[in-house]
Amino acid sequence: MAELDDLTADYAKAGFSGALPFGRRPAVLVVDVVRAYLDPASPLHAPVDDAVAAAAALVAAARGAAVPVLFTRVLYQPGGADGGLFYRKVPALACFDEGSPFGGFPADPAPRPGEVIITKQYASAFCGTSLAATLAAGGTDTVLICGLTTSGCVRASAVDALQYGFAPFVVADACGDRDPRPHQANLFDLQAKYAEVITLDDALHRIAAV
Repeated sequence: MAELDDLTADYAKAGFSGALPFGRRPAVLVVDVVRAYLDPASPLHAPVDDAVAAAAALVAAARGAAVPVLFTRVLYQPGGADGGLFYRKVPALACFDEGSPFGGFPADPAPRPGEVIITKQYASAFCGTSLAATLAAGGTDTVLICGLTTSGCVRASAVDALQYGFAPFVVADACGDRDPRPHQANLFDLQAKYAEVITLDDALHRIAAV
């Protein structure tokens, strides 16, 4: 703990860890909460049940406050011709080939009729998709990000949210990864450079105040 405190202090001294404002028009972005990470038969299966439960609570609160909720999923043509080098680098992505059950949503959280589903092929939810245009058209200024995995698609989506002008607020306990070490390391780096990292309780309070 002392080492983490020292690291945090060092980053702050160097000019990192500024603060982003929470806007007036937030949306919740649920990144790749799909069966690939929940089914033991999947090569991507990970211990993320608690994160998924927290994501479900975040989604429920957002719906109750009429805050938009958007979901992402990954889908490839069979063989990954549309997956490029990412598909080649991570062979396990074949579990998202069209027709695979692993690409489906769990019972909770899952999109409701009328909620936006962004289908992507790369780590960031913004890469090659309509997400930025959809958020802008809805007047969104802040994105509460949850989902899987912290070191992969959550991180990439948070970085791109910042770069597209949407303040990213990553809900730490509603994100999960294969191992706590990359999870914590990436949350630290996101907080230092690209996003605000908050707890689920903080996110729920912010949603209630909208």
